[in-house]
Amino acid sequence: MIIKSLIFLVAMEHLYILWIEMFSWTKQGKKVFKSIPEDLFEKTKVMAGNQGLYNGFLSAGLIWALIVQDKVWSRNITIFFLSCILIAGIYGSITSDKKIFLKQGLPALVVLLLLN
Repeated sequence: MIIKSLIFLVAMEHLYILWIEMFSWTKQGKKVFKSIPEDLFEKTKVMAGNQGLYNGFLSAGLIWALIVQDKVWSRNITIFFLSCILIAGIYGSITSDKKIFLKQGLPALVVLLLLN
């Protein structure tokens, strides 16, 4: 039950990121992504929306894993989507901001380790 709760929290985090990037990039995005110069938010609105959509897919995958009845399938789906999030967190920390790993990659890594 604890692991399922953690998976749910990671899924909700990515729904929150979806909301910021798709629907509130020029408002909430400025508060969350402080390292981005303010003049770029309007210019990158479409790109951020696309990124938000991908975060929604990651969240949907984790929610799918939670509702699948077969335990083996649920575990495999969970491992796949958490691995995607971990890789994205590593890539983001290398190419953009080190905090991305702490906020996205680390929670995925912790849940992956708890699964094993």
